[in-house]
Amino acid sequence: MNNEQTAVKATYFSIIGNTCLAIIKGLAGFFGNSYALIADAIESTTDIFASFLVLFGIKYANRPADSNHPYGHGRAEPLITFLVVGFLITSATIIAYESIINISIPHDLPKPWTLIVLGSIIIWKEFSFRLVMKRSIETNSSSLKADAWHHRSDAITSVAAFIGISIALILGKGYEEADDWAALFASGFILYNSYLIFRPALGEIMDEHLYDDLIAHIREVAFQVEGIIDTEKCFIRKSGMKYHVDLHAIVNADISVKEGHDLAHQLKDTLRKEIPELGHVLIHVEPHTYS
Repeated sequence: MNNEQTAVKATYFSIIGNTCLAIIKGLAGFFGNSYALIADAIESTTDIFASFLVLFGIKYANRPADSNHPYGHGRAEPLITFLVVGFLITSATIIAYESIINISIPHDLPKPWTLIVLGSIIIWKEFSFRLVMKRSIETNSSSLKADAWHHRSDAITSVAAFIGISIALILGKGYEEADDWAALFASGFILYNSYLIFRPALGEIMDEHLYDDLIAHIREVAFQVEGIIDTEKCFIRKSGMKYHVDLHAIVNADISVKEGHDLAHQLKDTLRKEIPELGHVLIHVEPHTYS
């Protein structure tokens, strides 16, 4: 299974899971008198649309290069990530606004059984976060990482709801709003997670230098090619699930232009074979003279 198939499969997992949870949370919140659960359902609903965006982004970003996009379409991924962050911020804002309104409105205590629902949701969402995050690391997908953090933020809102409902049930009448305060507190966590998702995607768009480990690996592989004396500059740009590389390789100054050309191609082929996540590899040959 290639990276695109792995990422797509993980995204379908998110879509199906979020759809089921949105229904369960909405019904449990309505019949269980819990706005925190209803807020959770709102977030899960936005997560469904966000996951569809991620799915579109992954499929579009993996389209082959063409005359108008010689480096491929990978930059669509961080752009989709920005949209996903927008969904997160919107859901956090809605939750915060509704929580503030509900704090001042008298309402019944949440039902005790809503804690069972929340406990099950917390376990499932944490499992979902770990699974999707693992797939995002395997595929180098920034949008899939954003989707994983949707699961983690969902787990956080559920934990906050669990605490708020527990306080309301333990302390009884007069503490009904603890459930609403929990939802308000959770919205702050969602906004913080939005920043954690947004920052790496911005770095990707801006070609920020974040790949020291990959550069070290590239230099190590380069030395395996006979005729490569050393390496100098190595610049990396991430685009979608691929890394584009510009590398300066030092070779013997006394070899012919053709030999240097062939050596550059050999180095390029070796790098792409040993490091499959590399996309375009541009080798600039530098002469080395022995003194």
